[in-house]
Amino acid sequence: MTPVLAWGILGIDMNVWLDAIIRLILVTLMITVVVLFLIYLERKFVGRIQMRLGPMRTGPFGTLQTLADAIKLVGKEDLRPSTADPWLFELAPFVSFVPVFMTMLALPFLEGWGVRDLQLGVFYILAVSGLPVIGYIMAGWASDSKYALIGAVRSVAQLISYEIPLILAVLAVSMVAGSLNLNDIVIAQDKVPFVVWQPLPFFIVLTAILAELSRRPFDIPIGESEIVGGAWVEYSGIRWSIMFALAEYAALFGMSVLGSLLFLGGWEWPFGRDLGIAWQLILMGSKTMLMLLTIMWIGATFPRLRIDQLMAFCWKILLPFAFLQVMVNGIVLVYDLPDVVLLITSGGLLVALAYVVYLVTKQPPREERLAGIVAARSGAR
Repeated sequence: MTPVLAWGILGIDMNVWLDAIIRLILVTLMITVVVLFLIYLERKFVGRIQMRLGPMRTGPFGTLQTLADAIKLVGKEDLRPSTADPWLFELAPFVSFVPVFMTMLALPFLEGWGVRDLQLGVFYILAVSGLPVIGYIMAGWASDSKYALIGAVRSVAQLISYEIPLILAVLAVSMVAGSLNLNDIVIAQDKVPFVVWQPLPFFIVLTAILAELSRRPFDIPIGESEIVGGAWVEYSGIRWSIMFALAEYAALFGMSVLGSLLFLGGWEWPFGRDLGIAWQLILMGSKTMLMLLTIMWIGATFPRLRIDQLMAFCWKILLPFAFLQVMVNGIVLVYDLPDVVLLITSGGLLVALAYVVYLVTKQPPREERLAGIVAARSGAR
């Protein structure tokens, strides 16, 4: 469905350029409102998980707390270290946020309701989603701070590493759908969502999203116990809010929408095109919320990994299994095997991945550990 046709459903004759401008404005307003809501939602949701109430005093049930925080950040003094590079320091927040906004332009939120329907939409989103790393390294280098630089280097290593299994997992789904167009991928799930046929790519994409967004347990680049605040440690006020609040939560929302489109059937499954726009809105809202709450739940439950554990998990475990999934999908599609073979092979690979993780993380019995500690102390003496 073309953009102009989408307005035609409402009986409005719209110029293509005017249509694009209106859609950009709507997406910008949506991102602003969604970010405010997500910050409040995570505070309340994580608070309940940790047996806390979350914000309660500012507004009914604390609903105005996020707005109060936004006003505070806008009013705070915008500081810059005296030895910082002025141009790079000022530009880094925008370089990190603009690519996040660009990913929204290719997401079909409903049938025919996106800024643009791109034939290579998946390729475009994956390409653009890797650009914020430039802003991270700019901020770390320009701040002239060892903590900021270490945080930036960790961000670059983490994002580049997990981008590879993410691309392979999305490629596996695109192979099953036979298209790189997100609308085509959603329509291909009219009967069964791809999470059924491709559970391993879903797990890999969910894990890569956590790493891409630097969310716990993969929040090593901003670990306050080691490097205070990562690449953004020297930022304050509105620039800090652009990078930490606006960019992070906008990316969280965009990746959750992408996950629901690729694996949960998006606005199509079940009966999306049959029951109309209202039902599609319910489907997208519920599936995106499911992805958001899952990411927040993982972040509130699991402890932070070490940087070496994080990188080893990507290169030694996720990446080989992602390659295997692409190869298996190719064999199944070339020989035109039944769809259930996709489920069997992908599910088997997911079980194998879980077993490998179990073997890697398995601890020896307590007695052996204590004996090892005693032996080490004796040797030191």
